[in-house]
Amino acid sequence: MIAGAGVGGLAAAVGLADAGFAVSVIERAPQVTEIGAGIQLTPNATAALARLGLLDRVAAVAVEPRAMVIRNGRSGHEILRMPLGSTVARRFGRPWLVVHRADLIAALAAAVAATPAIKITLGTTVEAFALNPEGVTVSLVTGRERREETAAALIGADGLWSMVRRGAGDARAPVVSGRTAWRTTIPSESLPPELAGLDSGLWLGPDAHLVHYPIRRGSACNIVAVVRDETAVTIKPSEAGGSSWSGVGDPEVLIRRFERWAAPARALIEQPATWLTWRLADRPPLTAWGRGAQTLLGDAAHPMLPFLAQGAAMAIEDAVVLTQAMAAQPGNLPAALRAYEAIRRPRTARVQKEARINSLAYHLAGPAALARDVVLQTRGPAGLLSRYRWLYGWRPD
Repeated sequence: MIAGAGVGGLAAAVGLADAGFAVSVIERAPQVTEIGAGIQLTPNATAALARLGLLDRVAAVAVEPRAMVIRNGRSGHEILRMPLGSTVARRFGRPWLVVHRADLIAALAAAVAATPAIKITLGTTVEAFALNPEGVTVSLVTGRERREETAAALIGADGLWSMVRRGAGDARAPVVSGRTAWRTTIPSESLPPELAGLDSGLWLGPDAHLVHYPIRRGSACNIVAVVRDETAVTIKPSEAGGSSWSGVGDPEVLIRRFERWAAPARALIEQPATWLTWRLADRPPLTAWGRGAQTLLGDAAHPMLPFLAQGAAMAIEDAVVLTQAMAAQPGNLPAALRAYEAIRRPRTARVQKEARINSLAYHLAGPAALARDVVLQTRGPAGLLSRYRWLYGWRPD
């Protein structure tokens, strides 16, 4: 049983079904959808999708950007232009894609729907679970109805506010980063001329950065602005009983925040659009993800800040390794889950740490920012790709 029908949960369902397991996916939402905007799928993520047989479905609704252009947010000066496209595909063997989150979820959901061994139950919450000699007994709630189901294993893929994680004994609150992400999408024809085309952009400035890239086959552009100011966020309780830390931002607040930035960056911020806001948070790496026939996957196990664009990538990698571990020991799933965790914990902890480091580097000011820019220019595109070979070069065993 998998709790959660997000990117990681759906990917794991496909992998486990292909490995011969009957899979039940429990999703608290009334339908499998995704809010938000774009998502980056670096070569390690697309390698994982390929192993699961999902890459073609996802690539059909994604864009392969030509380059990542890093600029100084205030001056607009180009710091570094890193070729992506065929350059990255040749170097790492898989493409770097960008895609709308809703399109990614739809592609994964279509694969699930085409797999008879997977059953999805919507509008249902995992309320509690208890380990037993045969696996796990799971308490489920659908509206006012409560029932119990048994499963050989329970995979908590239910996000930052994971009920499965809390049920395993970790009820600690997430660590607030002090930063808020503002996200929107605009039609590509609304882009300033300097930013038109299939390049991705990263603008770095004091206490803020700005990301944009094409989605929906180039017809739209995803924009993400991350700032320290949290005053414009409306907090609302989530259905899970925690805070989703999301809301709708006041565009005027964001415009004022970027008023001293270069004209093309301001043009992105000043687009007439609805900005959705998220307070960014993560958690310290865990020493254990589960016990018995229970484990965690994706943000439930290792939520991370978005400064490496690896949240979804790590969840998809998790799905591959989980599938491999369970297929290798189908008669001893607790041992299989511990083997999965032993492989994944060190890598995901490193990504969490590196994302925190980038959160500082992106938002430097003054001489420190100048030094950062000099380092980037000195490394050059090849050096930057080499710096992250440990990340982008990951391959399923």
